[in-house]
Amino acid sequence: MTKKHLLFTVLSLFLFQLLFAQDIIIDTPVNRSLHLYEDGYKKSFGVKMYPGALTYKSFYRTNKAIELSGYITLDGFWLSVLNEIYTPIKEDNQLSWFIGYGGHLGIWSEEWKKKNSTLDKSNISVGFDGIIGLDYKVKNSPLNISIDWQPSFSIIQGYFKNQGGIGVRYIFK
Repeated sequence: MTKKHLLFTVLSLFLFQLLFAQDIIIDTPVNRSLHLYEDGYKKSFGVKMYPGALTYKSFYRTNKAIELSGYITLDGFWLSVLNEIYTPIKEDNQLSWFIGYGGHLGIWSEEWKKKNSTLDKSNISVGFDGIIGLDYKVKNSPLNISIDWQPSFSIIQGYFKNQGGIGVRYIFK
């Protein structure tokens, strides 16, 4: 299988899951509210410190969101797309824990290849990501704060990265 076929397969599976995902919510007193956040937390944009990324999050169901994170360095860029499922921890729905999965694409410079000579000689990194963390909507404020762990495995380069960090986002209604 070529790299193009692999990338096409991974992206197709992700889009298929996104389009046909069921909105399943476990019936608990905390989850009985109509929306995850009653004050309208639907979309947010901000920064994530791990090593410094721009991040955009958009809820497409009451408890499910897509998060896009990307960062640019002197060595290249990295873009990850994650499908996340949220479960409120407190009844006021301000604090939630989340878990999710997705993928990444990285394109690296020749300088990066020289520094990482033990890896595949390709400039492209494609792989799978997972994520688990906490998400807090600051009450009476347009701010969202999150902390997460995002392990990722690159198929083409054959390496594992431990990522994660703290995100601060501005909420759009």
